This record gives sequence, C-alpha cells and structure tokens, in this order.
Amino acid sequence: MSEAYVERILKARVYDVAIESPLDPLPKLSARTGCEVLLKREDLQPVHSFKLRGAYNKIVNLSETAARRGVICASAGNHAQGVALAAKRRGIPAVIVMPVTTPPIKVQAVADLGGEVVLHGDVYDAAYEHALKIAAERQLVFVHPFDDPDVIAGQGTIGMELLRQSPGDIDAVFIAVGGGGLIGGVAAYIKYLSPRTKIIGVEPEDAAAMHESLRQGRRVTLDHVGIFADGVAVKRVGEETFALARKYVDEIVLVTTDEICAAIQDTFEDTRAVPEPSGALGIAGLKKYVAREGWKGKRLIAINCGSNLNFDRLRYIVERAEIGAGREALLAVEIPEERGSFLKFCRALGARNITEFNYRESGRERAQIFVGLNLTRGAPERAELVQVLAAAGYGVVDMTDNEMAKLHVRHMIGGHAGRPDGGLANECLFRFEFPERPGALLRFLEAVGSRWNISLFHYRNHGSDYGRVLAGIQVPAAERAELQLHLNELHYPFVEETGNPAYRIFLGR
Repeated sequence: MSEAYVERILKARVYDVAIESPLDPLPKLSARTGCEVLLKREDLQPVHSFKLRGAYNKIVNLSETAARRGVICASAGNHAQGVALAAKRRGIPAVIVMPVTTPPIKVQAVADLGGEVVLHGDVYDAAYEHALKIAAERQLVFVHPFDDPDVIAGQGTIGMELLRQSPGDIDAVFIAVGGGGLIGGVAAYIKYLSPRTKIIGVEPEDAAAMHESLRQGRRVTLDHVGIFADGVAVKRVGEETFALARKYVDEIVLVTTDEICAAIQDTFEDTRAVPEPSGALGIAGLKKYVAREGWKGKRLIAINCGSNLNFDRLRYIVERAEIGAGREALLAVEIPEERGSFLKFCRALGARNITEFNYRESGRERAQIFVGLNLTRGAPERAELVQVLAAAGYGVVDMTDNEMAKLHVRHMIGGHAGRPDGGLANECLFRFEFPERPGALLRFLEAVGSRWNISLFHYRNHGSDYGRVLAGIQVPAAERAELQLHLNELHYPFVEETGNPAYRIFLGR
C-alpha cells in the first residue's frame, strides 16, 4: 500500500493551483515547550486551506469525457472552495451542494469561484445525500472530500514538502483528523521514507470518529459530533483512510474546545495569523502530547490546515482561550450577604487578578457569586485556590470545566427565580444546538407546544452554523417521558442540565 501511495503522491499534480506552503518556526511556543516547533502554513493556499490539493488532483486526472460532464461535491466550507477553484482551472462546470445553514460568506466564496451553489438540508449528511442524487441524475463526477485515492494523494504532497523543508529529522507530525484524507496521505509518505517519525492525529473530544474507530478496530458512526471545529465534524471516517490510519498512525490525541481556542491564540502570537478551529488542532494536540510525555529538545511539526474563520467567532474564541491555556479559573463562591463581605473575599484571594465578577443581591443571608481569576501555574494553582477559599470558610464549586456554566450561565447571573417558594415548580433545564436558519426556534416551540411553559431561555450567537441554546421548561414529573418524545422528534441535539450545579447555584430553586 505504501509504495503505491508514494508513487501516487510523487505524480500528483497540485502545483498548477497550489503553492508549496512555508514551514515557519514558532519561537514563542518553542520556548514554552522546550522543543523546536514548526508550523506548516496551509492557511496560505489560494483558498486558505489544504483541501485544494486533493480536489485538484482528483479533477485534473479525470478523463476528458468525464470532465466535460462536470463535477459535484457536498461541503460547507474548504472542500467546496477547493473543488470550485479546481474546476474553474480546468474549465469545467462544478456543482456545490451546501447545507442551508452555511454562512453567507462561504456561499459567496464558492459562487465567486464560478461554482453552481445548491443549498439543501440543515446538516452535511443531508447535503451529501442530495449531491449523490444530483450526480446520478446529471451524470456528474462526485468528488469525495476524503475517501478517494487521488484526493488522498493530493493531500499527501504536504508530507513530501515536510521532509524536504525540515532542517533535520522530524520527531513527530501533528495532524488534524476529520474524514482522514490529510493524515492518510501525509502518513503514507512520511512513514515510507522516515519510519521513526511519529504521526499523531488530533481530534476534538466531541468529534472523535477516527479515535473511536481505531479503538474498536472497525469504522464506527458517531451519533453526534460537536460543531465548534466544523472542518473536522465528521461522524464516520473513510474506508480507505481508516485502512491507512490503522497502518501508519501512531496515536490519536483528543483535545477540548478550550484547548483549541488556546492553540488559536498560540498561533496568532507567533505568526499573527488566525487559524480556524480545525486549523489549530495540530498545535493543540502537540501541546497536550508534549506535556504528557515530558518531551524536550524534539523537532515537532503541526499543520495549520486552514484559516477560513467567520469573524464573529473571535469573541467566543477569545473568551475560552485563557481557560484552555490554564490561565483562568471560574468559580462559584458562596459569601455572607453583609457589608464588607466582598472586601473580605478579595483579601482571601490575595494578589490574584479578578477577570470576571457576577453578583446580584438575593435578599438572603448568603450570596452566590460567579468569579473569574487569573492563573500563572495552571491546574495545580486552581486546586490550591479552591483549598484556600474553602479553608477560609467559603463554599466553593469549581466551574472551570463546566460547559453549561461557560457557555450560558456566566452571561445570565442575576439570581434565582425570585418567587416566594424559592423557584419555579417542576422546572427542567436543557441545552440545545439549533441550526442557524429561519424557523429553527419555531420548530422548537411547536415541539414543546403550549402545554408546557418555557421558564428560561438563553441564546448567544457564536458565529457557527449552529447556535447554542439553554432552555428551562416547566413539566411535571409524570409528563417528562412525553416531553422527551416531543424533543426527540426535533432531531436537535440536546443535553439535560437539571442536575448541573451551575443551575442549582445561580438559576434554579
């Protein structure tokens, strides 16, 4: 398999449209990790992503008869632009099927490259099925985003460049994994010529299709994938790419959303470039792996696979980067509701810098505050801080790893429901992901119906294809099974949060 792919990669035609992207040193991150860290800048490609390589190599190798009929793909982002530009270069028609939820900036980018845009479905899977249907009806060539030997070989040219550009032997390469086309091509080439180089894949914890497939020894289909790193939000990896990963990939590292945000900041501080979340996966995985293994003096490469980032996502990324880097703690603290209690609390904190403080008078003897604090030593300092406050007599709950608290509650602090009974009867709390499209909220309200009262609702736009919503619904215990059926009919991913301590402390009864 390896020799065949090396030959394909050496013969791949990508440089008609792609550049040999630079391999840049990251001096600040290198100093912090004690290793030589280099970044492969695929964000500098004409479409700001590596996807152009594979798409063009597939399209340029089509026969004249097939090419004249045109090509089609399903994508909400980088693959779409790669196919559109590759088809434009060859002078053939391209149809790009995109979910209706795709941000207008991405739709316009494809249209500007001459692609015929077809909007269909709320999610990628629906767009994919529709693209296959159109391909059959119009006899178009379907260009798969990852599970195709020509596509894999095109992406593999990055591995060829890495071995040529590196100032010496490479100890490890850290590669984002979605469907597996990028890591499959790069791994096949590098392992053939440099078998001692470790190939480490990186996936988000909530979109770990390759990690789970390798663990079980077979391709698995995830029920749900997180959408923050949308470029790798794949429920099922490719058949060909899975075979390559089993043979050549040493390990898959899983990272959190906060760690991805911190890696985006790391990349910016060294390069002044802002990668998209999937583009920062390599750096996030590199940092986590080096810390775990205690590596020093190694030559390490991460691939920045893209920078097609919606500008309005920056607010969310900045908000989470400090937590991901271990530089901020979020705590729920109970203090006496009396004069001077805030001053006393600040004295207990010592010289630490407060980054956030949320409080509202509740008319009770004890007050709940939500506080953010700067850290210089990461998790150990956070644990010490909790111990110090507890020893001073404060009730403390660490919210730093509480997703609901970070996503919603920190923006909603305002006390409990304020009723004489101390709360709202039979209130249940749920987190939802809504597609960012007209009618999504109406569908939710129709599913809940007029039978149950919506007692709390919080939504905040994060610049993604999906919005995150927190909703409280008053439903008697005897009717909860019926509510569950109604919510399941929506097909909106949701998590019940009624038992979450952030709800109990700040919003609940």
